[in-house]
Amino acid sequence: MKQGVYAILKAKYLIHDDAIKNWRFIVFLVVLVILMIANTQRFEQKVFEINELNNQVKELRSEFVDKRSELMKLKMESTVAKKMETKQIFPSTVPPVKIKVKKEEDPNIFEKLWQ
Repeated sequence: MKQGVYAILKAKYLIHDDAIKNWRFIVFLVVLVILMIANTQRFEQKVFEINELNNQVKELRSEFVDKRSELMKLKMESTVAKKMETKQIFPSTVPPVKIKVKKEEDPNIFEKLWQ
């Protein structure tokens, strides 16, 4: 038991004649660990990017709501009337009248020929 612990601490398994198998395994583990670290870092970058984009979406949505409410205020008749008063254009006191236009029915081809 004591010899096994000393052998591991002195890394004798790396300098024996059949140590090439151990070195291959160690290199494989190191490459695997490097890939896992790189993958984790990339995942965290994507999470931060998604979080940043979500914040931008929230900001743009609130800006959209603000602009839409501002537009609704500008489209109101009272706001338009106030702006037009500065140009000496006032709202009409006479209510609008609907104009109906009757279409004359086109005479058919035979009636056109007889005329």
